[in-house]
Amino acid sequence: MLVIKSKKSELMLYIYSYFIEFDRDTQKQVKPKQLRLLLNPRTNQIHLGNGRDDLLTQLERQAQRDGLTYIEELVFENGAVYKGYLKDQQRHGPGIQVWPDGAKYEGEWRFNKANGKGKFWHADGDIYEGEWEDDKANGYGVYVHVNGAKYEGHWKNDLQDGYGVESWSDGSKYEGGYKEGMKHGKGTYVWNDGSTYSGEWYENKINGRGIYEWPDGRRYEGEWKDNNMHGRGLYTWKDGRRYEGEYLNDRKHGFGTYTWQDGRQYIGQWQNGKQHGEGSYRQANGQERKGVWEDGKRIMWHDE
Repeated sequence: MLVIKSKKSELMLYIYSYFIEFDRDTQKQVKPKQLRLLLNPRTNQIHLGNGRDDLLTQLERQAQRDGLTYIEELVFENGAVYKGYLKDQQRHGPGIQVWPDGAKYEGEWRFNKANGKGKFWHADGDIYEGEWEDDKANGYGVYVHVNGAKYEGHWKNDLQDGYGVESWSDGSKYEGGYKEGMKHGKGTYVWNDGSTYSGEWYENKINGRGIYEWPDGRRYEGEWKDNNMHGRGLYTWKDGRRYEGEYLNDRKHGFGTYTWQDGRQYIGQWQNGKQHGEGSYRQANGQERKGVWEDGKRIMWHDE
């Protein structure tokens, strides 16, 4: 039985946005909105630099050219402190905001929201660096989890969406498509034991057509449903054995042909992974007998 050792439990990281809707008249805090950030080709990458001398310096020069107002310190009722540029009493241009728990955003603001390029340090140690739109990860960005998990790729409204690469501290890695925070479309998953799957995904599960290869040389190519071999496929062993036929929920089921390494074959019906029903036993020299099998055992020959 095939066991899909997926990292599904580590995919969704629930975090809180610290961004505050800033009322320019009262400067009162509005409760932060909850964000759902999930954990590439490597094209169109954003080079944010290593610190203030790069990104912020460039942004500050532009802000000065645009005539924005610089403020050394703007303190919110919740204790958060903003330092940077304003336009019409709203955070606009390059700026840094630090929250009492140590969370920090450094980058571009537009009309009081994180927009453009920026880096966010969460209080728990997670870091997101990349593109923002309306306080959400949108575009290309890199999310690094404190446990070593990492996602590099495209985002839409705080969810992985498009092409991305996800990796884990144990060496496992996924590269391919995402939709609304889930693996979706075509992608390749490599497990830390050397197992690989390359093919189609649907809503975070192996679905459609694909190839799974084990470190010991076994290989399955065919149809999948919900992480199980399901439909028609070809399963081969390193020693030369092979099965070609139908599967149901990860087991041989329906019509299929099993071939031994010496050329002998069973051609017929299967149920729950075993020969069951009408079938033929063919020797390597071509001689063939038909019979009935039950639960993996032949119970009769038709010519007897």
